[in-house]
Amino acid sequence: MKSPSSKHKKISSGSTGSTVTNPSQKSSLAGLEGDYVNHIKPSSRQDTIEQLDYYYGLVKRQLLRYQSPTSHLFPAQSSNTEHASIRDSIYCSAAVWSLYQAYRRLDDDRGKSYELGQSAVACMRGVLATWMRQSPKLEQWKVKNCPKLSLHTMVGLHTGEEVLNYKQYNHLQLDVVCLYLLYLVQMITSGLEIVYSMEEVALVQNLVYYIERAYRTPDFGTWGRGTKYNDGNPEVSASAIGMAKAALEAVNGFNLFGERGSNYSVIYADIDAHNRNRSIFETLLPRESNTKNTDVSLLSTISYPAFATQNEELYTVTKSRVVKYLKGEYGFKRFIRDGFGSELEDLQRRYYQKGETLEFEHVENEWPIFYIFMIIDGIFKDNPKQVVEYQDLISQRIVYDQISGDPLVPMMYSVPTNAMKEEKSDPKSQKRKITISNLMGATNDVFLWGQAMFIISELLTNNLLHIYELDPIKRYLPCYARQKPVGRYSSFLGMAPRGTAASDLVIQVVMIAESTRLQCMLANYGIQTQTPTEVEPVQIWPPSELVRVFQSMGKSSKLQLNGRPNRPIGSLGTSKLYRVCGKTVLCYPIIFSASEFYLSHDMALLTEDIRDELKFIGKCWRLVGRPTFCILISEQDMRDPQFSEMLNFLAELRHGHCEGVKVRLGRLQNLLSSSCIEHLDFLPGQDSSLEIQPVQELKHLYAGYQSLTDIPKILEIHEDLSDFASQYQHTSSRDIVEILRNLSHVYGSIQLCGILLHREGPDFQIGELSVKEKLEHMHKEAGHLRYWAALRYSSSLLKQMVDSISPYATQIIVNGKTLTVGTVGVDFEEFDKPCSPQEIHTALYTKVQPYNIIGAVLQQELILYCGKIIATKPEMFDGILCLRMARFVTAIEMYQGFVNPKEPCHIENLAPSKIRKTLMKVLELTTAGNKQTPVILTSHQVNSLNGCLTRVPANFYPSVYSTLQRCPGGLTFLKRHLPQEPTIKMMDPKELSFFHMVENLLAQYAVPHFIFLMIRVLTILATVLKRNPELTYKEELKIDDLIKDGVQLYLKDHNLLNEVDLSEFTENTDLTGFLSLDQTVLDSYIARAIVNLLLGAEIGKMGMECKLQ
Repeated sequence: MKSPSSKHKKISSGSTGSTVTNPSQKSSLAGLEGDYVNHIKPSSRQDTIEQLDYYYGLVKRQLLRYQSPTSHLFPAQSSNTEHASIRDSIYCSAAVWSLYQAYRRLDDDRGKSYELGQSAVACMRGVLATWMRQSPKLEQWKVKNCPKLSLHTMVGLHTGEEVLNYKQYNHLQLDVVCLYLLYLVQMITSGLEIVYSMEEVALVQNLVYYIERAYRTPDFGTWGRGTKYNDGNPEVSASAIGMAKAALEAVNGFNLFGERGSNYSVIYADIDAHNRNRSIFETLLPRESNTKNTDVSLLSTISYPAFATQNEELYTVTKSRVVKYLKGEYGFKRFIRDGFGSELEDLQRRYYQKGETLEFEHVENEWPIFYIFMIIDGIFKDNPKQVVEYQDLISQRIVYDQISGDPLVPMMYSVPTNAMKEEKSDPKSQKRKITISNLMGATNDVFLWGQAMFIISELLTNNLLHIYELDPIKRYLPCYARQKPVGRYSSFLGMAPRGTAASDLVIQVVMIAESTRLQCMLANYGIQTQTPTEVEPVQIWPPSELVRVFQSMGKSSKLQLNGRPNRPIGSLGTSKLYRVCGKTVLCYPIIFSASEFYLSHDMALLTEDIRDELKFIGKCWRLVGRPTFCILISEQDMRDPQFSEMLNFLAELRHGHCEGVKVRLGRLQNLLSSSCIEHLDFLPGQDSSLEIQPVQELKHLYAGYQSLTDIPKILEIHEDLSDFASQYQHTSSRDIVEILRNLSHVYGSIQLCGILLHREGPDFQIGELSVKEKLEHMHKEAGHLRYWAALRYSSSLLKQMVDSISPYATQIIVNGKTLTVGTVGVDFEEFDKPCSPQEIHTALYTKVQPYNIIGAVLQQELILYCGKIIATKPEMFDGILCLRMARFVTAIEMYQGFVNPKEPCHIENLAPSKIRKTLMKVLELTTAGNKQTPVILTSHQVNSLNGCLTRVPANFYPSVYSTLQRCPGGLTFLKRHLPQEPTIKMMDPKELSFFHMVENLLAQYAVPHFIFLMIRVLTILATVLKRNPELTYKEELKIDDLIKDGVQLYLKDHNLLNEVDLSEFTENTDLTGFLSLDQTVLDSYIARAIVNLLLGAEIGKMGMECKLQ
């Protein structure tokens, strides 16, 4: 069937099948609300019908023809009769649905609209049925995220069953599930009925749980290949996280049964999970991942269909980078050095060999489909110039079916083998051909994803479909302009209505006192609080109770799904009020929850945490209605020696602001009307089965505490921090038990229990108690005493973990850093991908605790603090590529020694708040160009701290790469060698993997000032070589020897050669005099050593004098 319209006239083979409407019409776009196609009306009803019928024929011949009659899924290519691709099926369904939307305008569409709608429904239900069969896997995924448990994205075409296991195909592609949820909401909003039962509602709710943690789940991405090296390793990617953010926004508060659905068919998204995905997505952009500078899959994330960012600057810079690096004459490359489909690719191997991706540079295949994405993007962004540009480009790449004459979008174009060499030396110079290999069938093989996108773009450009029909939930608009769910459910809101600054938001603060006598005491200081009784009928719940309620959400006994996993409720989630089982509930934040971990005993740290929480909520709140923050004050807090800090903070809140955030104190009943309220309607008939324990008011006969001085204070303890563990390590267990019976030394008792725990196990009896029970008892006692060394020691012996450590570790990693826990010079575990709490726990208690018991918990503290700091002040970590927690502990110890040289340094007994403040000081002092911090250390001390943290100057790692290019013999660090070849061939100067390779070479040194000297030597060496481009050093260049030569020059100048033995020169050699030199003088000695080495090499080579700059 040929198009009846002149607009679809076939011009010539290889010419246009996608045409441009009158360019003069496209130039007038002003005042059309971003939808210029509305401006142009079809010439007549008959013309519209003819055009729609033409596309109906295309859809039938190019898409529906290949839809399975049993599973209703689609293959990726028409020649594939065995496997269905879920991603391609979703896009095919979207194209069919788009034509359905276009036909709905006609009064009499001859049944075509209904037929198309049902075909789309059948496909979407087919995907649902496929994943429903995998529900056991989905349930296990909530416990452990791993490729083995991922939902399959390639299944049997006619059965929907699993056909390729996780070892045969990388199914872990989170963006597929996100894409499904997005289109599910779009189609249901348009009026289609896709979800039929409560079991299906439960499944969709569990799909939300599947994607909620995209921000910390490495996956194989849109292309199913993971890192750019195609080595079988997944990675966290911006495209997947952005898709998850968009999907969570779309499904939150959405009723899967449509307008006629009950409250029980509403889907909920975790606001805190959404926020983490949002912040990490925006942190990663414009990069795609750690290994990919950019990726064309970002187009579908930042524009149609996800529209994941409303930040115009981020959108522009990300799109510009994609166009700059990936746009070609035949389409877009997927990413740099992508070998898929190239004639150089060895199809017998699934994964590439090390360094193989270098072969594909400049000859990557180009995909015309992304011209179509740019056309659609131009329409949504009201950019007719872009639309015309890419329509011209795609028209040159369209081919025509030899039988029907239908336009076909080739999957990709590749460089022929005989033109590879020329194309590599002169990119874009050679003519490409349509890729035909065992990846595809015949020339006319239909690439269904390409055809689906082509049909959508044609409907848009020919004014047969409006953008609000293609995107009925209006994701293309800013958040605040989108359609909101029914008022019973929370909805996402942009910042625009509240003004331009986050500070325009007001946080409502409710203060709850545990008892009336505490309330009276606080009133003496002008602090007005309410007791749990006074806020009735509203109840105050611990967040753990809300977690229990949420466990019913998405539960289905038929599918063996257990509902929401046991994940904590974050601070945004506890800032909503909830209506559940007829009750109104406010949860206090998790920072007020009783925790076994010792950080909860530090009132100053709690005060700082409240400040951080308020600042965080002010920055990240994106819901309609104001957040309500509950401060719970207990009598135990009141007895804390640092409670005065809390009092000062509470008094500060009365002024109406905190840390630049506006706050409003008030009675809870008065704040309800302006609060964000969420209705939890997923609990039909379960009111009685939930035995909730709200916060109860403490009742006292005597309510007479009038001031802080009347309150019984916690006793302070004064005992020496003796090393009982070493002293009694050879004493028999029976003797240790006897010593414990009479020992009043708290810290010593805990250490002796540790010896017994290690030798005899947790159930060994000490009198009436087991070792573990005795330890737990001592741990509580140390907590009451605020005895930090004892607390940390017992906490480590009990193998405790700080709450919610993963988000903080993830925050470090997505800022381009790696995180290590371990023991300097012994063993460590490196995390370069987001990890689970269990993985961190295992690393801490296998790589740290056997060598340093307290270190296992100190490093946890530092992960927590570093994660919080890097989220708000990433510049504090500039130059530090790998955050090695053991080195951070050392840096804090060094700082304490520098500041208080006469006092013994026991950082294990410092309060957590003190550790955090010290960490901030260390980071501030070592940050380059920080002029605000008063200088309290010498330059030598600051240099040692920089060495300890391995903080390097800007452009350091690329400069090492340049040095390596000039040293054919390579560089040697201690006993490890960095060869020139194949390093510079496999890697480029700005590749993170090269940075980490060099950083790991520096990490083998244990002495901080020696690491600093190594960094200085490499920096000065690079400068000398840059200024003298004619120089190379052919021999193996030993960096340690350059330091030794510099020291030797210093000793010679000061007549000290006889006093220092340099024959056994190591990092432990005493260099006090050399290091105490002024920085410029020290650099001059290093420079002289470098000059002597290079000059000697040049004289040897040239036999004449050589001048160096």
